[in-house]
Amino acid sequence: MILKKFRLNSYKSIEESEIEFEISDLEGQYHKGLMMIFATISLPMEKQILNQVWQVGSSVINGKFPAVHAFQPENLSSMSKLDLVTGQSILSSSQDNSRLRNKNVHGMLNAVSWGILFPVGIMIARYLRTFADPVWFYVHVACQLSSYIVGVAGWATGFKLGSQSKGIQYTSHRDFGITLSCLATLQIFALFLRPKKDHKYRFYWNIYHHGIGYGVLVVGIINVFKGLQILSPKREWKLAYIIFIASLGGIAICLEVITWTLFLKKKPRKSTKPYDNSSNGRQQPLTS
Repeated sequence: MILKKFRLNSYKSIEESEIEFEISDLEGQYHKGLMMIFATISLPMEKQILNQVWQVGSSVINGKFPAVHAFQPENLSSMSKLDLVTGQSILSSSQDNSRLRNKNVHGMLNAVSWGILFPVGIMIARYLRTFADPVWFYVHVACQLSSYIVGVAGWATGFKLGSQSKGIQYTSHRDFGITLSCLATLQIFALFLRPKKDHKYRFYWNIYHHGIGYGVLVVGIINVFKGLQILSPKREWKLAYIIFIASLGGIAICLEVITWTLFLKKKPRKSTKPYDNSSNGRQQPLTS
């Protein structure tokens, strides 16, 4: 077996070179499907704990350089600290625990904000006005503002995660999150730009408000599922959210039918009689 040393400081440029520590007695063995590497590493006297990582790559580039490994959770979690004095491997540190806690908090905040509160707020505006006017408006505003505040807290934990996990990027989830933040902020501006009902620009404001609102709804739910895919929680959590969204959709369909039924019943019907207030076919005189 031939053993080579690579300084792995980047995913883009990997070249054979000397590493940080002095290595001697480098030897490799292959026996019954098992590869073993032996080496003597010279460390500074004050060095007691080493960071160690292990990885699986698909192949090498042109037979010379290691290929970039996968970014599945199993790959990203293949790291620990090795105590050279006690010989023990420290699989989790306080920093790792903090990162995991922030991931869970980030996922929970955004799921509650864009996955639960915002859809409920849209349903309140769409259907509650038929039964409780003008109470629906204040409930709708309170729900959407709460959703935005919780969402901002979720973005903050996302930025914190990014600083803790350099080199780990979930591009699609991040791009959807940026789009969601921009749309949601524009939607908040709609509250302050809202003209009166009889204003000539009210029609255009309705298009702006409804269009961005449904955009936030769609992007938010998609990104919640992307976040669940990254976190890989227990199957019951994802199933529970699917059941919640499906139930919300079913309720929306039922309320849509009820709303249209009430609207059509209240709609005035034009009279088909030739004369109003007629008696025996004779036209009644109109008086003022």
